[in-house]
Amino acid sequence: MTYQDAISGAAKYSVLNKSFPAPNTDSKLAAKIAQCKAEGRPALVGYLPVGYPSVEESIAAAIELGKNGADIIELGIPYSDPVMDGPVIQKATEEAIENGFRLTDTFRATREITAACDAVVTVMTYWNPILRFGVDEFAREFSEAGGSGLITPDLVPNEASEWFEVSEKYGLDRIFLAAISSSTERLHMISEASSGFVYAVSVMGVTGARSSVNNAAHSLVENLRSAGAPNVCVGLGVSKREHVEEIGAYADGVIVGTALVKALQSGGPEAVGQLARELAGRQ
Repeated sequence: MTYQDAISGAAKYSVLNKSFPAPNTDSKLAAKIAQCKAEGRPALVGYLPVGYPSVEESIAAAIELGKNGADIIELGIPYSDPVMDGPVIQKATEEAIENGFRLTDTFRATREITAACDAVVTVMTYWNPILRFGVDEFAREFSEAGGSGLITPDLVPNEASEWFEVSEKYGLDRIFLAAISSSTERLHMISEASSGFVYAVSVMGVTGARSSVNNAAHSLVENLRSAGAPNVCVGLGVSKREHVEEIGAYADGVIVGTALVKALQSGGPEAVGQLARELAGRQ
């Protein structure tokens, strides 16, 4: 936490002052989710790490994902201490780092993916790599590459005063996480601080595909709606079309991660496209 977050009046926006940026009227995420709603379905959100197994193959896999049913693509930024990721994603991101991943590869990937398909590109990242690169510089380059927003699993609104200002400056969405264990007060704060959508964590613990999805996710989505969330997408544990249908009955979007990384590991970009078609109900 910086002094701007801790001292009243030190920042333009802060949880302490209960001041947040106005809704992002140019949100690519909100527009895509609205399009999906108009078509009577949830948005399909797919995660893949940049640089795994190589930068070129990760871009090819993401393009396959976007061309075969994903409405929103989460590009994961590999990090040396991925404490919230399950073993499959940890292994993939570790390999990406070993193979020479650089943060600037994210901008190349975003440009090439947005040029090749209609999917909206977001980044999921731990905050430390963004701090090291420079928050303003990263946001500027990501926005110029065609990116739409950041999902920040370890950055909470209480510590996000700089990100509030920078995201507003470059028109990027702020996607914060909400958990089943979050209090009503915290859900209201997360909903007000977020734009595009709120990432609802459907299970406790690290990421990973599961055979069933926790029923508590439905209650979490309802509570976030009551708290004023712009949209709610549910992630952690989704691996099958039946999960997409189940969650899509009450959420605005369904997030798939580990299952797609497994597909990439076993069958390359083509397998990612095949799984995307299955998840999207295209076959």
